[in-house]
Amino acid sequence: MNQTRDIFQAIADPTRRQIIGMLAGKSLNVNAIAQEFDMTRQAVSLHVQFLNDCGLIVIKQQGRERYCEAKFERLNEVRDWIDQYRKYWDNKFDALEGYLDKIQKKKK
Repeated sequence: MNQTRDIFQAIADPTRRQIIGMLAGKSLNVNAIAQEFDMTRQAVSLHVQFLNDCGLIVIKQQGRERYCEAKFERLNEVRDWIDQYRKYWDNKFDALEGYLDKIQKKKK
């Protein structure tokens, strides 16, 4: 599978995030997804294709219907990116907590 889209672009759009949420629990066809939005089916199909292109979902043909299934492994890239900043801020807050403890001990 060759991902041609950026995962961060995919999750930046609220419609695509909502589609991801819908697919978290079950596989849905494109029509079922489109019914949840106040936009054309074609517009929803473009969002679905974007998610497919970046590897967050896979589209499977079953008869005449196209079913979308979530593939969240690709979100690990987002988690890893966030984790580096979480570690940075955890260290900063730990240092601040240590500094505040030191100041309070001096006041006693």
